[in-house]
Amino acid sequence: MALVMHKDSSANSINNKQMDTSKYVRYTPEQVEALERVYSECPKPSSLRRQQLIRECPILSNIEPKQIKVWFQNRRCREKQRKEASRLQTVNRKLTAMNKLLMEENDRLQKQVSHLVYENGYMRNQLQTASGTTTDNSCESVVMSGQNQQQQNPTPQQPQRDANNPAGLLAIAEETLAEFLSKATGTAVDWVQMIGMKPGPDSIGIVAVSRNCSGVAARACGLVSLEPTKVAEILKDRTSWFRDCRCVDVLSVIPTGNGGTIELVYMQTYAPTTLAAARDFWTLRYTTSLEDNSLVICERSLTSTTGGPAGPASSCFVRAEMLPSGFLIRPCEGGGSIIHIVDHVDLDAWSVPEVLRPLYESSKILAQKMTVAALRHIRQIAQESSGEIQYGGGRQPAVLRTFSQRLCRGFNDAVNGFSDDGWSLLGSDGVEDVTIVVNSSSNKFLGSQYSASIFPTFGGVLCAKASMLLQNVPPALLVRFLREHRSEWADYGVDAYSASCLKASPYAIPCARPGGFPSSQVILPLAHTVEHEEFLEVVRLEGHAFSPEEVALARDMYLLQLCSGVDENAVGSCAQLVFAPIDESFADEAPLLPSGFRVIPLDPKADMPGATRTLDLASTLEVGSGSARPASEADPNSYNLRSVLTIAFQFTFENHTRDNVAAMARQYVRSVVGSVQRVAMAIAPSRLSSHLGPKPLPQSPEALTLAQWICRSYRIHTGGDIFQVDSPSGDAVLKRLWHHSDAIMCCSVKTNASPVFTFANQAGLDMLETTLVALQDIMLDKILDEAGRKILCSEFSKIMQQGFAYLPAGICVSSMGRAASYEQAVAWKVLNDEDSNHCLAFMFMNWSFV
Repeated sequence: MALVMHKDSSANSINNKQMDTSKYVRYTPEQVEALERVYSECPKPSSLRRQQLIRECPILSNIEPKQIKVWFQNRRCREKQRKEASRLQTVNRKLTAMNKLLMEENDRLQKQVSHLVYENGYMRNQLQTASGTTTDNSCESVVMSGQNQQQQNPTPQQPQRDANNPAGLLAIAEETLAEFLSKATGTAVDWVQMIGMKPGPDSIGIVAVSRNCSGVAARACGLVSLEPTKVAEILKDRTSWFRDCRCVDVLSVIPTGNGGTIELVYMQTYAPTTLAAARDFWTLRYTTSLEDNSLVICERSLTSTTGGPAGPASSCFVRAEMLPSGFLIRPCEGGGSIIHIVDHVDLDAWSVPEVLRPLYESSKILAQKMTVAALRHIRQIAQESSGEIQYGGGRQPAVLRTFSQRLCRGFNDAVNGFSDDGWSLLGSDGVEDVTIVVNSSSNKFLGSQYSASIFPTFGGVLCAKASMLLQNVPPALLVRFLREHRSEWADYGVDAYSASCLKASPYAIPCARPGGFPSSQVILPLAHTVEHEEFLEVVRLEGHAFSPEEVALARDMYLLQLCSGVDENAVGSCAQLVFAPIDESFADEAPLLPSGFRVIPLDPKADMPGATRTLDLASTLEVGSGSARPASEADPNSYNLRSVLTIAFQFTFENHTRDNVAAMARQYVRSVVGSVQRVAMAIAPSRLSSHLGPKPLPQSPEALTLAQWICRSYRIHTGGDIFQVDSPSGDAVLKRLWHHSDAIMCCSVKTNASPVFTFANQAGLDMLETTLVALQDIMLDKILDEAGRKILCSEFSKIMQQGFAYLPAGICVSSMGRAASYEQAVAWKVLNDEDSNHCLAFMFMNWSFV
C-alpha cells in the first residue's frame, strides 16, 4: 500500500512540473516585437542564443529560457501552418478556375456534338433522297439542291471600308471580335484536343487543333498567376515570345469610343528553311474590354474582302492571311487570369514546293510554334515574378531569356539572309547544294556598342547553309545525338577559327576535314524553361595541340548553346540546336554569331510514297512528285517519319580572306551534311527501318586485325566459333563479324579507369544507337543497368582467370536512353598476337529494343 502511494505521489509531482514548464505566459507587445526581431534573423535559435537574448533584452528577464524555447517552437509551427494554408488556398483557386474552364469546355463540346449530330442527320437525309431518285439526271438534281442551299445561305460579302473612316475600321474590329469569340469559346471551328495535353492545375492547359477548316488553326486555354493587364502587355509584344517573328510595326493607333484601341499592324515572320520565302501580315488589331471585365486582343488581316487600307508591300515576302485570331484574358477570383488563345492563319501553302507543304498545312506545328509558345512564355514570366524559379551564376532570368532570343534571331537571320539586312548571294562553285551569302555590315556582328578599333580587320560575316530531307529519324532523337556527340560532326580547326573571331588577331583559315580532330566537350547548364522544352547552356571544348605550331591554340573554347524540342513525346514540335562562340568573360552584351541545326517534322501523308533514303532536298525538288516507288518496295508497316533539316554556319572574315573563308565554309558544310546523313542512318530505329541499308564497313588494316583477334580469342577460350557454318579467313572475317546478327563490341581494360568502347559491329552500333566515331564517348558502366553491373563485377575475376564467362539475360541502355533486352551475353578476353590482353569483348545475343 505504501508502495502504491509512493507511485501516486511521484506521478503527481511529475505532472506538476510539466504544468509549470508549459504554463501559459502572456507576452507584452514589446516582448513580442523583440522576439519577432530575433525570429526574422534566426527562426531556430540555440540555447546559448536564447540565454543571450534574455541578457540583452531586459524586458524578457521575467520569462524562463524554456518558455522562450516554446515560443519559438509555436512561432515556427504557426509559420508552417500559414504557408500550408496559403498553398492550399492557391491550389484551391487554381482548381476552381480549372473546374470552371473544364465546365465551359464541356459545354462547348456538347454544343459541338449536337451540331455534328444535326449535320449527320442532314447528310443521311440527303443520301437517302439521292439514292431514291431513278432518273438519269439524279446527279444533276443533287448538284442543283446544293446550289440552292448555297443561294439560301450566301457567303456575306463585306463592303469596302473607307481607309480614312474610323467608323469603317471599327465595323471591321467588331466583326473580328465576334468571330474570334465564336472560335475561342464557341463552335465556329471543329477543335480536336492534342494528344498529351492533359488539363490540370499544373499543366500547360487545354490545347486543340482545327479539323476541316480553311487554313490552319490552334486553340489553347490555361491559367496564369498574372493580372490581365500584365498578360495583355506581354502578349502584344509578339517578338518576345514568337521566335519566328522578325518585326512588328504598329503604323497607326486609333482610339475607339468604348475605351478600346484599333491598331494597324505590319508583321514580318522568318521562313523556317532556306527553300521557302518568308511570310508577312497586314492586320487590324483591336483591344477592348467586355462587360465581365475580360480583356480581348483580336486581330485579322485587312484584304480586299474585309476592306480597310492597303498595307505595305515587300518583294522578299509572301503575304499570308490571318483569319480572326487573338487572346481572351479573364480575371480569376483571388488573382491571376484565365487565357484563351486562338491562332488561325492561311500561309498560302501552294506557293511552296510540294515536299514542304506539310510545314504550312499542319495545325500541330502552328500550335507548337505560336499558341503553346505564347502560353509557355506567360507561365515562365509568372513563375519568375513569383520567385519560384532561381537561376545560378548571378544572371537575371530576363538576361538569360535575352540570350536565348538573340541566338534564335541570329540563326533565323542567317537562314533567311534578307537583303535589307545587308546579305548578298555569293557565286557558287558549280554545285548548288550549299548556299553562301555574305554581309559586310559591321553592325551585323559587332553591334553599335562596339568600336571598329577593337576589330580593325573585320571584313564581314559569311554564312554557308543547306537544307535536306531526312527519313525515319525522329527530330528530337537526331538533335539530342548532335548535342551529345559533337565530335561526330564538328571540326576542331573550324571551331578554333570561329572562336578566334572574338579576338583582334584571327586564327589562320583551316582546311576543313571530314570528322576533323575530335575535342571533348563539357556541358554546363545555365537555364531552362518551366517544362524543360528548351534549355540554355555553356559548352566548354577542351583544347588540343596536334603540332608544335598549334601549341598556342591549345586552349579551351566556349560556346553559348540553345537546345529545344528534344522531348520525343511532344507533338508537332521542331527540334533545334543553335550555338555561338563566346569568350571567358561572357558579358551580357557579348557579340553572338549563331550557327546550328533545325529539324522540323513533316506530317506523313497517306497518298505520298515513302522514300527509303536520306536525300538532299534540292534533288527531291528536281525529281518532283511524279516519281513513285516500285510496288515491290511498298511496305505499309515501314516506319515513315519525314523531316526537313536546315543547317547554317556563320563565320567572320577579313577583307582579303573572303574567298578562302567561303571555300572553307562550303567544304565544311558539305562534310557536316555527310556526317549528319551517316548519323541519321545510324540512329534510325533499326528494327523498323532495316531497308535503310547497312552501315559502311571499316576498311582499315587495324579493323581487320582486331576482327581476327576477336574470333581467334573466342575460339581459344570457349572452344566454339562465332560463325556457325565455316571459319572465314582474310578480309571475310571482318565482313562476317561486321554483319553478324548479334551485337558484338569491344571495350578497353585500363587500371583505375572506366572501360570505354573501342569497336562494335553493325548490330552493336544499332543497339547502342551510335556510330563508330561517337562510340568512343560511351563507357561500359553507362549502358548496363544496376543488375548487369553487379553480375559483371561478380564474374569479372572469372573472365580474367578463365578467359570468358556467360552472363544471364538482362537489360542495357543505348546512348539515346532506350532500353534493349538480350537473352544471353558472352564476355571474353581478346588476346593479341603475343597472347597479351588487348581488350574485353562482349556478344549480346538476340537483342531487341523494349
